[in-house]
Amino acid sequence: MDRLIIAAVLIVVAVLVAGLLQRLRDRADAPTQSRWAVPTQLDRADFDGRDTPWLVALFTSETCDSCARARQKTAVLASPSVVVQDVPYQLRKDLHTRYAVEVVPMILVAGPDGVVAASFVGVPTATDLWAAVAEARAPGASPEPDLGRP
Repeated sequence: MDRLIIAAVLIVVAVLVAGLLQRLRDRADAPTQSRWAVPTQLDRADFDGRDTPWLVALFTSETCDSCARARQKTAVLASPSVVVQDVPYQLRKDLHTRYAVEVVPMILVAGPDGVVAASFVGVPTATDLWAAVAEARAPGASPEPDLGRP
């Protein structure tokens, strides 16, 4: 009789463990969430060239390898109507804090009013970056108008 009770208890425990394991396996993964907020508005007075129509602000760190690649890609965008400003964390921690920039490189394309028209977290391709700036400056200019849209 004792063996029967022990066997019954073991069966009940096995069924409970199997049920628990099944529930854990059937759980859906949580949807991925963006971890970094991207600013949607910049105060142009915080940056160089406030009278230049377009600003490409590149938030970086001097210790970031990806930031060096992002610097190369953004530097060629500079023109009489586009100012490109590198904002390294080590030199401009105040701006990183003010705009809650928690990840670098972050590239923001802002118009004369400071509204961010395009943004990239990480290093975009040169083609995507050029297309996003072109679309911001002249809507309809890019075959992919949603590139870099916040």
